[in-house]
Amino acid sequence: QGQLAESGGGPVPVGGSLSLSCTSSGASYGSNCRAWFRRVPGKEPEGVAAICGSDMGGSPYYANSALGRFTIAHDSSKNTLYLQLRKLKPEDTALYYCAANYRGGHLLSAAGYNAWGQGTQVTVSS
Repeated sequence: QGQLAESGGGPVPVGGSLSLSCTSSGASYGSNCRAWFRRVPGKEPEGVAAICGSDMGGSPYYANSALGRFTIAHDSSKNTLYLQLRKLKPEDTALYYCAANYRGGHLLSAAGYNAWGQGTQVTVSS
């Protein structure tokens, strides 16, 4: 069974940047779509970005909260999905985790994926 492992989270000041990574190993998750989600305790998971097609070098899709600030990318040679976070705000504080094995539906809906990493915590403070 494969694994998804995120890294790159940590504390960051308001307006700062972070680069998150999600490396897949042990299984092939296919080449359709992968995504980043985030979760705050007591709230539903929020999809922030997804990328699909052309072995995931294709068109990205972003939640409104991520537009203009986050960038998703995939490096097939490294089996790694990235999320570049910029202009961070306190409300971006969350556990960020990646998703694979897209099964259909809205690209930023958690119901569409069935492979998940454990997450990496991002904490934005003023």
